[in-house]
Amino acid sequence: MDIETFRKKLEERLAGKNRTFSFDKEKSMLRIEHTGLKKGVDLDINKVLAKHEKDRERALEDAAHFIQTTFEAMEKDIVLKGKEKYIYPVIRSTSFPTKTKTGEALLYTDHTAETRIYYALDMGEAYTILDKSTVEKAGYTEKEIKETALFNVRTLDVSYQTDEVAGNIYYFVNTNDGYDASRILNDPFLEEMEKKIEGEMVVAVPHQDVLIIADIKNDAGYDVLGQMTFRFFSNGRVPITALPFIYENKEFEPIFILARKKPKK
Repeated sequence: MDIETFRKKLEERLAGKNRTFSFDKEKSMLRIEHTGLKKGVDLDINKVLAKHEKDRERALEDAAHFIQTTFEAMEKDIVLKGKEKYIYPVIRSTSFPTKTKTGEALLYTDHTAETRIYYALDMGEAYTILDKSTVEKAGYTEKEIKETALFNVRTLDVSYQTDEVAGNIYYFVNTNDGYDASRILNDPFLEEMEKKIEGEMVVAVPHQDVLIIADIKNDAGYDVLGQMTFRFFSNGRVPITALPFIYENKEFEPIFILARKKPKK
């Protein structure tokens, strides 16, 4: 199934009331607009097909489900009262918009030179990023929302998988709950991991569905991490940054890794 066939089939599945489509052939980017809400979703078809290279029907199912649930979440009135335990922080790149398409200012906090923290209400199949107007109308202060989100992210599971390459150890948090990268804000977890580290502690959030913590003990470890983060960044549905961060004294310092050679497995 090529890009054009995939696009046509997806549009057929999503066709109906309040849906319009526009396609940027050069970027293989499909824009699906909800005309009633005057909001839309951008879908990079190249990335979707690359993620499901061997199962294009699965790619079609996933893309349609993602768009439908996103619009369903948008259609619901955002009610914060009584939903406080479903408010979480989400990590995005600094290129992510600070306003909605209708001009409402989003609620966010600067994080690093590469990342920002936004705040979202989890609505089940999808979440919606909160704007300042919604927070004010609900009777909350920005500080209250931020503190609530940071408390909630510490309640999430922090189980991880481990891999060792050339004497370096890599820990992967990958639960696919939409908040894996957000766990970089779980200070107690990072401090606990820091006690395990024998070399230099480096963390990475290449996309929203993974947090990588690396125990780097030699130059090969940086090469592996550099290639790893770039691969995750390139293939992630919501990419954040390909630059890892040295973690020291509760601070994150971005580092640029120039891989000299492909490490041996």
